[in-house]
Amino acid sequence: MSAWDPAVRWQVERDLLGDPPSVWEVTRARTATEGFGARLLAHQDDDGQWAGGAYFPAADTDGEVVIDAEGDPDAAGAQPWTATTWSLTFLREWGVPAAALGDTADRLAVSSRWEYDDLPYWGGEVDCCINAFTLANGAWLGTDVDELADWFPAHQLADGGWNCEWVEGSTRSSFHSTLNVVRGLLAHELLTGSTALRASRLRGQEYLLQRHLLHRASTGELVGPWVTRIAHPFLWVATALGQLDHLRTASLHDGAAPDPRAAEAVARVRAARRPDGTWLQERRDPGAVWFHTDVPAGEPSPWLTLIGTRVLDWWDAGTREA
Repeated sequence: MSAWDPAVRWQVERDLLGDPPSVWEVTRARTATEGFGARLLAHQDDDGQWAGGAYFPAADTDGEVVIDAEGDPDAAGAQPWTATTWSLTFLREWGVPAAALGDTADRLAVSSRWEYDDLPYWGGEVDCCINAFTLANGAWLGTDVDELADWFPAHQLADGGWNCEWVEGSTRSSFHSTLNVVRGLLAHELLTGSTALRASRLRGQEYLLQRHLLHRASTGELVGPWVTRIAHPFLWVATALGQLDHLRTASLHDGAAPDPRAAEAVARVRAARRPDGTWLQERRDPGAVWFHTDVPAGEPSPWLTLIGTRVLDWWDAGTREA
């Protein structure tokens, strides 16, 4: 474990080893000066952005960018993961202290505009997932995202979730959009202490739980092959493991027991665990990245092992108590 990046290590110390804050907070502080966090901060532009763009790079980036297809036939049109929104999201999720970014929020307010309609950065745009990332990142950096927070209840669909294609007329929610939104709402609540969005978040979680995190409501079939994928980083994809990790954080925060409707998803995650307690990386999504933060397909993943272990620990503890 000594070779693990601080972004992984502090979470292992907190979530798996049960170390006190006096231990894991010291490790977490290192994320700004070592490893993934320091490397990504070094790629920040002078105007506060990354790769010159809000969600997409403005132009070709430098030679350090890696494009890894891993044999994926769809790699040619893959989403790049190097611009501002993804970079902020990675840094926040790795636990980098907001203070390490200095006046980034103010610089983005001046210099960054969305590719959609040239809208100002902290006001969001029309995509549910993009707005959820922005809500969480704004709360993390301490900027005013109150107006954007009001956007989510107003755009919640009748079935309880969200769909980024609502602007095209969609009235059925998406697993992906709904997970990304509830994750953003929970991050906002944890960072600000505001419970104004909790009812919307719980409705969104209910949308996923009614489908047991896996199935179409209409046919009972798996919603897609991606839902059972054991892969990291999760990016925008609503895998069962990603949904379970969110539900774990939410239940610990809300003081709620694990919901039994997640049992099938838990069983699938448990079945993928190897005898040595690790999980193998199934694939890395194609697309431009500044650098890789997890292992290639087929190798034991520190991130998946951290996340899978804490999910099963939470589930087993909660279901024993019930």
